[in-house]
Parts: sequence; C-alpha cells; structure tokens
Amino acid sequence: MDENYQIIGLDQGWQNIKTDNCVFTTAVEEKNSPTFYGDVLEFEDKKYVIGGKRLEVKQNKVEDEDFYLLMLAGIAKELEARGGITSANVYLAVGLPLTRFGDERADYIRYLSRNEELNFRFSEKQYHIRLLKVFVYPQCYSAVVSRLQGFLRKTVVVDVGSWTVDIMPVVNKKPDDAGCNSLPHGLITCMRKINQECINTFNYELDESDIEYYIEHRELENIPDKVLELIDRNLTDYADDILRKLKEHSINVETTPIIFVGGGAKVVRDYGTRKLKNIEYNLDVKANARGYALLAREAVKRGRR
Repeated sequence: MDENYQIIGLDQGWQNIKTDNCVFTTAVEEKNSPTFYGDVLEFEDKKYVIGGKRLEVKQNKVEDEDFYLLMLAGIAKELEARGGITSANVYLAVGLPLTRFGDERADYIRYLSRNEELNFRFSEKQYHIRLLKVFVYPQCYSAVVSRLQGFLRKTVVVDVGSWTVDIMPVVNKKPDDAGCNSLPHGLITCMRKINQECINTFNYELDESDIEYYIEHRELENIPDKVLELIDRNLTDYADDILRKLKEHSINVETTPIIFVGGGAKVVRDYGTRKLKNIEYNLDVKANARGYALLAREAVKRGRR
C-alpha cells in the first residue's frame, strides 16, 4: 500500500449515511447466506446486508456494532466511487450534534478507531484499510464552514436532520456557543406522526422510503389522494413548527438571516407557509460530510508541515 492517503467525510445520521459521493440508508442486518451480494459486508467471519429499512433510533451510536459496520460500508462505497480503490490509508472525519459534541466526542473516536488495520469484503471486493486517524466535528457548523467568511454580522444556521434540529447562531463569522441548541424534532418525528395518523385513519402505514420519495418528487404512485393530502398537511405543520421553535429560542425569523441545511431543509422550503426573503436553503444533503472532509484536510495539512 503506497503512502498516499484518502480523506473521507462520513455523516452518520439516523436515517441515512452520507459521504462526498454516496447516500445510503442506515440499515444493517446479519445474514448467514445472503441471496444477493451487491451490498453485503463481510467482516470478522460474519455477513451483513447493508441498506433497506433504517435502524431504530437509540440512545447513542456507540452502544452496539451497527454504526461501526456502517462506517466500513461507507468507506468502501466512497472508495469505489473514487475509482474502485480497495487499499488505502484513510483519515476519517465524522460529526456529532452541537450540544452533544463535547460529551460524546471521545467515546465516538474510541468506538470508530479501535482497529487501525481494517480487512473486510464489501460487494464481493476485498478491502485493506489503514485507519490513520478519526476526526470528529460539530454538525451544522461543518455544513457551512466553507462559507463563514461571507456571512453577515449575524446569521443563524439551522440543520434539520433525521433526529435533531441543530440551531447555531454565527456572530461576526464565529459560532456563538451560548446560543447553540439541538432539538429532538428531526424529520423522523414527522414521519412517525404521518404513519400514526395513517394507522388511525386508514389502518395501514407507509414505508418511510415512500415518504422520502414523496418529499423529493411530490408524487407517489398507487397511493390515494386522501393519503397524499394527509402527508402534505403533516409536512406543512412540521415546516411551520420549525419556524415556531426558532421564535421560542428568541430568533427573529422576520429579519435575521437564516440558512437551513440538512435533509429537512427541502421540507421547510417546499411546505412552509411563510416565504421570507431573509431565509436561504442549502439542499445539499452531503453538506456536513463535505464539511467534515474539508476540516480534516486542513488539520492533516497542518500536522504534516
């Protein structure tokens, strides 16, 4: 293996895993004899199917092996997208919610970096990875780090993720720690509410992947209009509620420059009833992953001077 290295930003959300080039669902299922090997991870004499129905949200991401296995899959998928690389020295950059960053950073680093040499198979390819270092950065901040110098005197960044809504005021181009918040009101909570109403009203629920598809395309084949109307109503309520929560945290949504990022930014833009000129939307769901990689790249350069 040569001395060249790869820097990989990996955004491990509860709904999806994102890298610079890939997005896939947080799904891990151990199977002794998988029918297909397209997304099968083989590690330490076990086989895991990656993709499908997402994991249930847990207290944290280090309590079992799932996010470690998803890390391996994420590295393999990103290296495949970079030209089919199967042997590499890797700097890995990941993130945590703003208000949990200090408490969970050390455990997360230990969890992901416990093995320096990684040998595994993914999609029938053998990988040999030397994990040089794991960097952990605050999500939300990472999504806008490349743009900070262009910010006005005060801007509020709102990262609407799968499980949390992170609020980060940026004052004089620097994050304001005192004003940062992480609220447990991510997009998964809205999808749960949609499905609870579907069960109560129609006696069935939708796959979350169908709701995600509808959010993206505004259509869903073979689904009755009355169900789509229920989805629309809940997405509108959710989008408007995000603005209400910002007001509750003393943010003037009428005048303060606000940038929405994350997977839920599209919901706030497309379904919110308030259309305000001071609000901007970054719909790149990989923005945090790319920001992690950018920050790690700068750290590696400093360390190699």
